[in-house]
Amino acid sequence: MGCYGEHVLPRIVNAACGAKTARPLRRRVCEGLRGEVVEIGFGTGHNVPFYPPAVTGVAAIEPSDLGWRLAADRVRAARVPVRRAGLDGQSLPFADDTFDTALSTWTLCTIPDPDAALREVRRVLKPGGTFHFLEHGLAPAEDEGVRRWQRRIEPVHKRLFGGCHLTRQAVDMLTAAGFRVTALDVFYQKSTPKTMGADSLGIALSP
Repeated sequence: MGCYGEHVLPRIVNAACGAKTARPLRRRVCEGLRGEVVEIGFGTGHNVPFYPPAVTGVAAIEPSDLGWRLAADRVRAARVPVRRAGLDGQSLPFADDTFDTALSTWTLCTIPDPDAALREVRRVLKPGGTFHFLEHGLAPAEDEGVRRWQRRIEPVHKRLFGGCHLTRQAVDMLTAAGFRVTALDVFYQKSTPKTMGADSLGIALSP
């Protein structure tokens, strides 16, 4: 990752993802999580305060050592056990049918092979398990002007923000991985440029 990716970017992400405007969205996406949860792209633990009482444990997948250290206070304050259980969402170190629910917030934009990661999430979810997601990506089709700007600035954005894509489509990727999206809200995030704030929040079922 280099010095910037290892020592600077996690601090930038920690500050950006800790914005007050994101907290209601984190609360919404965590609603309905239950049992044993696998969270890919755990980051610095900003979802921890919003895990509902039905959650019994969380396996955090986070590649950044600094990110995990920055999450330490939140992990210690968690109401349920949270353990760092893996580094790569594309290759999860768990048996099939291990988890009741899964969680991802602003993660699929950055994973090098999101299709592989979603296949892995589906593999480790029990039949009937749900994947709760909050992702940004390509703006709605009616906003072609925003889409054009996303395509223009994406190469620079990826270099500055650890490979973060602006034009991926979470719902399409979930469907291709065999999930069935059962709840979906598409919107622009408040206080965020439209190019970076075209969000999809929902739940996908693993049949």
